[in-house]
Amino acid sequence: MSAQFQEMPQIRRMVPADLDMVVALEREVFLFPWTRGNFSDSLQSGYHSLVLEQDGDVFGYGVMTIGAQEAHLLTLSIAAGAQGKGWGERLLRHFIHIAREQRALTMFLDVRESNHIAARLYKRIGFTQIAKRKDYYPAMGGREDSLVMELVL
Repeated sequence: MSAQFQEMPQIRRMVPADLDMVVALEREVFLFPWTRGNFSDSLQSGYHSLVLEQDGDVFGYGVMTIGAQEAHLLTLSIAAGAQGKGWGERLLRHFIHIAREQRALTMFLDVRESNHIAARLYKRIGFTQIAKRKDYYPAMGGREDSLVMELVL
């Protein structure tokens, strides 16, 4: 009988070597994905870019920028097979912790109006909707509104 060892999932900084897995995951989860260049630019610009990893496989990631005491969560995603298990919340809370450490006073994010699961998570954490951006996101057959959400840190 052989033992199967699995590392505990960890959150760590995204590095250029992660980009193939991150872009593949982005394409799996989103109809209108970020490009490799978007992620590469985020890394080069020094944005807070994190991955969730287990046994060498990236199954979640996020990107946040902080400036003028405001944090902006630009993207956050969890692989379809790992959704609903608390990983999105864990990664989001890690970003909130970083924002507080960097002395941000508020955190903002945009979420598709149709993404009810993510919006519920954000509300449960304490985000409130402060605005709606009309036709913000590309969508099949047109555009989709964004809900602008804020968390006072």
